[in-house]
Amino acid sequence: MIAAMTDWAQSLTRHGFERIYWLNGHGGNIATITAAFSEMYHGITFNDSRSNRPPLRCTLRNWWELPGVNDLCKQLFPVGEGSHATPSEVSVTYFGYPEAIKRVVMTPKIAPNGPIYDAEDYRRRFPDGRIGSDPSQATVEAGEKIVAAAVKGVISEFRAFAAS
Repeated sequence: MIAAMTDWAQSLTRHGFERIYWLNGHGGNIATITAAFSEMYHGITFNDSRSNRPPLRCTLRNWWELPGVNDLCKQLFPVGEGSHATPSEVSVTYFGYPEAIKRVVMTPKIAPNGPIYDAEDYRRRFPDGRIGSDPSQATVEAGEKIVAAAVKGVISEFRAFAAS
């Protein structure tokens, strides 16, 4: 992923892009994206091309952190939102793919919470992938509201980023 992101950024900068807004959809990608930014900036810092181009600037935004989204998710799911396989994540997926909805009874209703140490530990403690969540609350309607809030947030934030 780091190599792909670096390649995309290098290609875009060769074609005149100065800023890249990276919209992320998975918490597990954050460290990798941040590492990719370091690689990109390292390449710029140590590139001896002495070009007159302004340096590349990247920003990372996680969809659930967009203005209004987190507050809406807390309002829709005050109990059981959790941090992985959440009702908000599942609602967004239901909105995008309503034909694929399958209802599964989960036990316990709200999954346990806890840190993640490594993949083996994660699979042992969170066998169904949920962390502190109750995705049975997910609905297409909630997904539509969340997507609408995210679209509004990303447009506003991107405009500010592009103008900076």
